[in-house]
Amino acid sequence: MLRLRAFRPTSDKVVKIQLHPTHPWLVTADANDRVSVWDWEHRQVIYELKAGGVDERRLVGAKLEKLAEGDDSKGKPTEAIRGGSVKQVSFYDDDVRFWQHWRNCSAAAEAPTAVSQQSSTISAPAPSTRGRHFVVICCENKVIFLDLVTMRGRDVPKQELDNRSLLCMEFLSRSSSSDAPLVAFGSSDGVIRVLSMLTWKLVRRYTGGHKGAIACLMTYMSAAGEVHLVSGGSAGLLILWSADHIHDSRELVPKISMKAHDGGVVAVELSRVMGSAPQLITIGADKTLAIWDTVTFKEIRRIKPVPKLACHSVASWCHPRAPNLDILTCVKDSHIWAIEHPTYSALTRPLCELSSLVPPQVLAQHKKLRVYCMVAHPLQPHLVATGTNIGIILSEFDPRALPAIAPLPTPTGNKEHSAVYIVERELKLLNFQLSNTANPSLGNAGVASDTGRLRNESIEQLVVKQTKKHISTPAPHDSYSVLSVSSSGKYVAIVWPDIPSFAVYKASDWSVVDSGTGKLFAWDTCRDRYALVETALAPRMPLIVKGGSSKKAKEAAAAAAQAAAAAASAASAATVQVRILLDDGTAHVLQRSIDGRSEPVIGLHGGALLGVTYRTSRRISPLTATAISTVQSMPLSGFGGSGSSFASDDPFSSKEGPPQNFQLYSWETYQPVSGLLAQPEWTVWDQTVEYCAFAYQQYIVISSLRPQFRYLGDVSIPFATGAVWHRRQLFVATPTTIECVFVDAGVAAIDIETKKRKEEMKAREAQGRAVAEHGDLALITVEAPQVVRLASFQHAPSIPPFIVPKQSKLDGDDSVFQKELDDRRYAEVAVAGGGVSVAVTRFPPEQKRPIGPLVVVGVRDGVLWLVDRYMCAHALSLSHPGIRCRCLAAYGDPVSAVKWATRLGREHHDDLAQFMLGMGYATEALHLPGISKRLEFDLAMQSNDLKRALACLLTMSNSRDVGQETAAADATDVTQILNLAVAKQAKQESLSDAVQGIVKFVKEFFDLIDAADATGQADIAREVLKRLAAAASVKGALHGQMLRGLALRLANHGELTRLSGLVTNLIAAGHGREAAFAAAVLGDNALMEKAWEDTGMLAEAVLHAQAHGRPSLRNLVIAWNKMLQKELDHTPTVKTDAAAAFLASLEDPKLTSLGETEKKPPIEILPPGMPPLSAPPIVIKKSGTKPGLPNAAQASNGPIGAPMVQGATAPQGTQMVQGAPIAQGAPGAQGVPMNQSAAPPSQGTDEAKPSEATASDAATPAAEVAAAPSSEEAKATPGSEEATAAPGTEEAAAAPVTDAASNTDPAAAPAPAADINSAGASGVTPVEAATSAPSTETPEATDKPSSTEASPAPPPPPPTYESVV
Repeated sequence: MLRLRAFRPTSDKVVKIQLHPTHPWLVTADANDRVSVWDWEHRQVIYELKAGGVDERRLVGAKLEKLAEGDDSKGKPTEAIRGGSVKQVSFYDDDVRFWQHWRNCSAAAEAPTAVSQQSSTISAPAPSTRGRHFVVICCENKVIFLDLVTMRGRDVPKQELDNRSLLCMEFLSRSSSSDAPLVAFGSSDGVIRVLSMLTWKLVRRYTGGHKGAIACLMTYMSAAGEVHLVSGGSAGLLILWSADHIHDSRELVPKISMKAHDGGVVAVELSRVMGSAPQLITIGADKTLAIWDTVTFKEIRRIKPVPKLACHSVASWCHPRAPNLDILTCVKDSHIWAIEHPTYSALTRPLCELSSLVPPQVLAQHKKLRVYCMVAHPLQPHLVATGTNIGIILSEFDPRALPAIAPLPTPTGNKEHSAVYIVERELKLLNFQLSNTANPSLGNAGVASDTGRLRNESIEQLVVKQTKKHISTPAPHDSYSVLSVSSSGKYVAIVWPDIPSFAVYKASDWSVVDSGTGKLFAWDTCRDRYALVETALAPRMPLIVKGGSSKKAKEAAAAAAQAAAAAASAASAATVQVRILLDDGTAHVLQRSIDGRSEPVIGLHGGALLGVTYRTSRRISPLTATAISTVQSMPLSGFGGSGSSFASDDPFSSKEGPPQNFQLYSWETYQPVSGLLAQPEWTVWDQTVEYCAFAYQQYIVISSLRPQFRYLGDVSIPFATGAVWHRRQLFVATPTTIECVFVDAGVAAIDIETKKRKEEMKAREAQGRAVAEHGDLALITVEAPQVVRLASFQHAPSIPPFIVPKQSKLDGDDSVFQKELDDRRYAEVAVAGGGVSVAVTRFPPEQKRPIGPLVVVGVRDGVLWLVDRYMCAHALSLSHPGIRCRCLAAYGDPVSAVKWATRLGREHHDDLAQFMLGMGYATEALHLPGISKRLEFDLAMQSNDLKRALACLLTMSNSRDVGQETAAADATDVTQILNLAVAKQAKQESLSDAVQGIVKFVKEFFDLIDAADATGQADIAREVLKRLAAAASVKGALHGQMLRGLALRLANHGELTRLSGLVTNLIAAGHGREAAFAAAVLGDNALMEKAWEDTGMLAEAVLHAQAHGRPSLRNLVIAWNKMLQKELDHTPTVKTDAAAAFLASLEDPKLTSLGETEKKPPIEILPPGMPPLSAPPIVIKKSGTKPGLPNAAQASNGPIGAPMVQGATAPQGTQMVQGAPIAQGAPGAQGVPMNQSAAPPSQGTDEAKPSEATASDAATPAAEVAAAPSSEEAKATPGSEEATAAPGTEEAAAAPVTDAASNTDPAAAPAPAADINSAGASGVTPVEAATSAPSTETPEATDKPSSTEASPAPPPPPPTYESVV
């Protein structure tokens, strides 16, 4: 509740301080006249300068600027003048002007005799600073106007102002838009001089009032609407001047003069009083504070806030957490003092002890904290800044506290709305409605008719008519209270957490139906029942009187500790009970206690489920404990109290995030329905029990409750204070803004691809929009919510500062400038056909948020209602088409949303359509006239309007004429032929464009085909296939997966002609697999083989040819083995120099026999069951073995009946036995043994030349690998391409063969025929190879003959050659 928001240590005491109303800026001046502008939110110093003397940086900058402009004048620049003592610092820009005007008008409108009813938005003065932000420093000898945007300054010496010392200043409001900003300076001679900020000349004087110096100035507006200037002098006089005669340049005389204080008047402040005319507060050197009536100018009250000390600062204050404290003041001690009911009791008490807020290490032991200046934030009353002797302290007082008001439900058809509120022990009723005379149309686009009206204030001026009625039932307490209404609206509950006490009233007659002690209370949103925690009344804590003796202080501290202990024990014993209100108005206890956790309950949250917060054990730092004890030691009517909610459970004091101590319970069974969740600051549930929102410090979590509890997303809205649901809209109030969160439906069955595309588009659009309209919209990255800022404090910048005219521009030219400004603003509204005014902005400009904490009432009569701390109702317009369309769609009325969209610029229809799609209204969004084709396609797909989707796709891809075969006319005339040639060329060009378009949207084309197939719309699918086939006919347009998908869809629709054309293109593009796939769909085996052969996929071609008994098998195998041989023979070249080559040539060749000069045998990898390509030998050789090939001799000695290696011819010299079995591990694809009458292999191939056909070469490569591991083939690396040419095919698991080295053993186990790459290293001996062979895995062929099964042998060699033994 009370915390340090920001702290900046300084070496000197800070004596002047001022806060900017809308930016987080704070300007200070210290005792050494050093001025600094500090950004308290980001903890950065924006600007610093030494105002008392001569600031060297500014002087050098001014001289350089003069040189750049060619100004050679020798005069002394104004920057070289010593400023002297700093008397006042202030900000000045459009925001400051507007909120000063707003404050004056709203204070004047409180009076019963006020001229007009309170308007929701006060007509603003025209902007005059043109986007610049001035910090104005009033020194004795000059005034410095420094622009924080351009960092350029303007110094006005006192010589321009009659050479009098300047002591104070105030900015004057003007009614004429062409007039420049005026600033009034109080001087040492008692004269007020007015300076124009356009011409920098003196325009007027106020004389004849003060005898001595003027100490303070302030403007205010009377109840009659007149603007007055008030001045306080060092002689104690308070003088009233008229500030309305702004065009009268003669010297003005005072209206009223009165003696205010015995010493000088130190400061004057305006106080807004609820229900009466504004009052003036003055403090003087005589240590008193006086309150004056602005109607009669009589003194109402005079008090001495702090005995023996004079006040140096005063501020009007209105905070809902301390409803009785109206004035803050400071003296030179360490407190901020608050004055309670200044016109009645006028008790003064310390609001807070500042030394407990600052870090202990900052405050030295011997040094006491002293406050020298204080200011309350003009728009956020929970922020109070103080300048001290150790630095700047920005304190924050419970920013989440809301006004004590609760809206009541409006009867159907009634235009007047009501809310109940409590003020000073009185219940009152606030009735409010829109004034019909002032709001002729709620449906216009917000265009103001008069030319003088500000165009970016184009939101209509909603005038509110409101009355306040007294309720006869009094309230028992006047401290801080929280009001809430039951779901039916029949009952109102009021809780006073500081007492603690609660009461439930019946709204019909305001009788009390239930009451008790307790501060935790929560309503059920479905029935009139509530949960509460009743607590025993803790003893009241005594107030520690300032300046009391140490003994009294010790006693008070002991009593406070005892009271705190008693309160803690009472709280730990309290339980949550549930009561229901029956129809007769009596309260009935449903459940005495909810059996939950053992920890004490510290919070209840109402809704469709009951949320209970438990206290978690967390250590409290000594610093926090001091602050707690300070706040809790105040009396009940003060800030805080015995039951103060400021304790260790405050989320602001937690650095590690909200604790997991929150649990949801069912109202029916009183059982927990969730685990422990993070503790929210507040919860809000939809009336239809469909959505709920949990608010945390930095974000709001939104969940849907039906059909099941589901997290929808979170929105980054920090420090939210309250919200209200309106179907799928959540209107959120924060201390500075009003936001509207639109929640997606989230339940529509959107297919995954479309959803992903939508998110990608959203991200791209959000990025583009962030550049185009920065600051207008906050789009979240989660899928569901979209946030629109409806209102904020900041004034929209009128013109970027870099195109501002030179400051020396004269008054006459300003009207031209104003005309350009108006023209630019008129352009914000266009006129559509039929004379309908169309808003060209996507969202309306931000409206002005009312000052202070707000209660969000909700949407009624098409406007958003808010109530502020002064119990004043405000209406925010929702009539801008960009907002109205979204609100209607979110509310469930998409037809009206589409009708309203005609008033929205067409360039924003895409965005609106995306929004409606998210809400589940794709069909209705198709009726928006301005949507883009891309989005129209998505919407048509969503709403299953495939004809429209096809039309969009053809337009987007520019392919409307593709695939339409038009027969050329019989051209006989030369001109016709020429025209045809030109048309053909144009068609070629358009075809290339169309192909590019089809490729760009190929995924959308496929989605459309699938959607058409799913709904049986074959004609649409065929139209799309025509275009895709035309694009696929262009080489390189489409790629693998797309081509395969297209082939499948063409076959599915019987488009075989286009499919055959597609195959040829696939082959040309090198997509062998896709081409073969398409050929397979066509059933053309020759085309399949051609596809594989032409794209180098020979392994697949060989297998296919063998499986189908194709005659092309042999040629394919030969081509495949040639390819493998080329890949094997490709050895990397080794670089050698000439000397190495010469020495190598001198070495003797290491040849031991002629047999080693033979070439390596060719590679033969065959499909299972195919005879070898190498023919039987045809040369007769004498018997004997070659010395280099011992295994060949062993092979020739094998027994006659031994099984032969598959595919090997019989060795020369062995008698062929008919029927000798062949070791065959895997037969052909057909699974039948080889035919006996198979033709012998021809001998004319390259792989079996006669010179190589020796007996030793007749063995298969597999036998060579096992028998001669020293050969080069055995050294090939495993894993090379030959081994994996056709993975998964049968030859990869080659047939087991009996090793040639072990042929002497008839019972040898079969060994798989390793391919040429699977042999071991060259060092393996033949015996090792033979013994290790049987250990390899057997092929997975369960339905094939075993390897030892007899099968017919190949025919014997031709009879012309005799076998010689």
